[in-house]
Amino acid sequence: MDIKINEQYQSVIISLNGKLMGGPFGEEMNKTLHNLLDEGKKRVVIDLSKVGFVNSSGLGILISGLTTMRNGGGDLKLASISSKVEGLLSITKLNQIFEQHPSVEEALNSF
Repeated sequence: MDIKINEQYQSVIISLNGKLMGGPFGEEMNKTLHNLLDEGKKRVVIDLSKVGFVNSSGLGILISGLTTMRNGGGDLKLASISSKVEGLLSITKLNQIFEQHPSVEEALNSF
C-alpha cells in the first residue's frame, strides 16, 4: 500500500494506492492521523481512486481512522471510491457511517 499526503484548502488529502489489507500499513495510518491532529489538521479526505481491493482489516483501518479523527475533533471523508469498494461498504453498511463523495474536490468542498 502506497500513501501520498497533500494539503489543499486547509484540508489533508491522503491518497492510497494498492490493496487496503492491513498489516504494517494500519500502524502507519494511525501514526499519520495522530500526527495530523497534533499539528491541528482536522479535516482529512481519503482518496480511494487507486484502491481496487479492501479486506476486513482494511475496513478496520478506515473505521479506526474515522474514530481517531472524530475523537480528536476532526472528520474523515472518503472520496473517489471504486464500484467494487463501494459495494463492500454497502454490504457491510459502512456506507451509513462514512461520508462519501464522488471526487476529492467535492469532499474538500463539503467541509
